[in-house]
Amino acid sequence: MQHDHTGMWMPDEPPTWARLFIPRLDGWSVLAVVSVVLLVAYLVGVARLHRSGVRWPWWRTGSWVLGCLTLFFATGTGFNGYGMAVFSVHMAQHMVLSMVSPIFLLCGSPITLALRSLPRGKGTAGVPRALLLEALHSRFARFLSHPAFTVPLFLVSLYGVYFTPIFDDLMANPLGHQFMLAHFLVTGLLFFGPILGQDPWPRTVGYPGRMLELLIPVPFHAFFGVSIMMADSLVVQTFAHPPASWGIDVLGDQGSAGAIAWSFAELPTVVVLAVVFFAWANSDERRGRRLDRAAERDADAELAAYNARLKALAAQEH
Repeated sequence: MQHDHTGMWMPDEPPTWARLFIPRLDGWSVLAVVSVVLLVAYLVGVARLHRSGVRWPWWRTGSWVLGCLTLFFATGTGFNGYGMAVFSVHMAQHMVLSMVSPIFLLCGSPITLALRSLPRGKGTAGVPRALLLEALHSRFARFLSHPAFTVPLFLVSLYGVYFTPIFDDLMANPLGHQFMLAHFLVTGLLFFGPILGQDPWPRTVGYPGRMLELLIPVPFHAFFGVSIMMADSLVVQTFAHPPASWGIDVLGDQGSAGAIAWSFAELPTVVVLAVVFFAWANSDERRGRRLDRAAERDADAELAAYNARLKALAAQEH
């Protein structure tokens, strides 16, 4: 194990599955530390709810834990160092941070948990909750959650990063690398947040609109992966010279990176589509039960009034 002058761990042996998943924390493991902080804060919120007698769904807690774990493994293990030297490892990092971690984190409903567990009131204790509500209702938040912003941002994180000099510029130092990884994570959260709709969100849209918003980038994402997979020259220069002792075929590894990107255009999309579809079905079922209960309470007064209007119209015609 070695570190460069910046304090970042740099691999001195070729990547293996075991080395990829060994924890490697250094001065640049910012997102890994964030994942631990997020996990602890969430569990504290769940504990506060339980103490107040409010039950929190176990599957939401499990989803959040998985989200934090995937975030940690993508940024606090060998993936972080090897992602600076091997294209396929970097692409796996990218896909996990933009399409796996965000889905798990969002299904944990962290905003709902925060609103329920944070203290209410107008005093100092109630400030964090008030600030969160103010942020959710701000114009800036509505702009960030609009598909005219989130969909292009999601696509720019593919084409605008890898097919321009931006990628090589950012990968030239650990700070740029960490900024890029954070960008991938935030882009995924902003894109999938309004689609999943598991939390109060600045912008709400119907279920058909969510499905359309989800499916728009799919062909672009798939074409991105195929274009990298089929390229006969290096797309980026950062990974052009891995250590010779590793025996890596850079074009072959680039093809693997493209295959990873292409495959991630399918499975996470199907998972999110299923979540949205079942949420849609459950909402219709809940609406039906609500209407049935209302009909029982008022003895179908709404239906009776509707029939009376039809009779009145028929009488007027005659």
